[in-house]
Amino acid sequence: MDAVTRRRFLLASGVAGGAAIVAGAAQLDLAGLFGTASDAASREDHRKTPKLVVVTLYGGNDGLNTVVPYASSAYYAARPELAYAPDRVLRLNDSLGLNPVMKGLSLLWSQQQLAVVLGAGYPKPDRSHFRSMDIWQSASPSGPANSGWVGRWLDGTNAAPEAAVSFEPMLPPLLAGETRTGACVSIGGLKLPAGVTPNMVEVLGRREPHESEMQARAADSYANLIKIDQLIQGATATGAPSGAVVRPDIPATSTGGANVLSEQLSRVAQCVEAGVPTRVYSVSLGGFDTHAAERVGHELLLGQLDQALASFVGRLARTEAGQRVTVVVYSEFGRRVRANASDGTDHGTAGPVFVLGPQVAGGLYGEQPSLTDLDDGDLKATTDFRDVIGTLLASVLEADPARYVGGGYKPKMLPLLVRD
Repeated sequence: MDAVTRRRFLLASGVAGGAAIVAGAAQLDLAGLFGTASDAASREDHRKTPKLVVVTLYGGNDGLNTVVPYASSAYYAARPELAYAPDRVLRLNDSLGLNPVMKGLSLLWSQQQLAVVLGAGYPKPDRSHFRSMDIWQSASPSGPANSGWVGRWLDGTNAAPEAAVSFEPMLPPLLAGETRTGACVSIGGLKLPAGVTPNMVEVLGRREPHESEMQARAADSYANLIKIDQLIQGATATGAPSGAVVRPDIPATSTGGANVLSEQLSRVAQCVEAGVPTRVYSVSLGGFDTHAAERVGHELLLGQLDQALASFVGRLARTEAGQRVTVVVYSEFGRRVRANASDGTDHGTAGPVFVLGPQVAGGLYGEQPSLTDLDDGDLKATTDFRDVIGTLLASVLEADPARYVGGGYKPKMLPLLVRD
């Protein structure tokens, strides 16, 4: 059976976890990922290695109702039905405060483990979801790029697929290089549709004589699919290592229980604690395209984000490996300053970026964009997002940022991490 036939089978059957195969991405099951930490000596080394978790908020998060300029009269004039009163926000200083549902991040702020980079954006903003996300993930605003900034780092270091792992349904462009890609691990495991049995997939996963390398790799990918359920089960059973110093969890005070982002971050925590060699993890939360009735939906999303992040960072604090993890949270753009007629907001430009974790030097970075000096009704970016990416490349991945940020841009280093 050739690779095309295998691919057609995959598309026709809708086998979950196969999206990365269609995209040509590297395949890795969770058991295999944990297996990379099987050697005791290397496992301990990997627990001491700095790691980066990239959280993508798809849809364009409303930065003005996330980090609220509560002292600005222009804010209340522009969005009277959406604005938060000064006594409701969780204050960062005498002019800015977090959305009222973000109590977990507010606690991290008080512990100086949350950095807020204000007004992050890029030149000549593009309000297209696709193009703007491509710009953020490629770190190349000047034109389309064939690789993401993490992917270029994978290329430059000749990294193994497990060096960068996504727990999303599909491998994000962020992790795609020209010669290397990260690995896409389906969090839901293998879900076979009616009429498709594990034996059928197992047959597809057998290499056959005289197959090309591409066909053989396709076979290997199918073989891996069979293992995913076992891998997921193994990951679920994995807890904090014995002997770890247990500290109290940071309380998750927002609405809702477990959410998809929480599950993704839980898998990341398990991998970190197990000492797998992954340096970059990619996770995501969608739904931020709030064109109508924004208030309730946005609060729900921010509550999920807050709960997931606060719990994750609280768990990281328990172990030495966890304390080497830094988290960055971004969205492809912010929303317009003025609310629309549907009590929502439309696609805008700049927004805040969060950087958090035990290694982070908490505080505000950059300048809050003016609400009275606008560009066609939009905020003017005050921080080039490539400065954040460059800082993380240098400080967490110990790489030359000028080599991996696109377009020849030379990032300005921000003192976001304590060891800077």
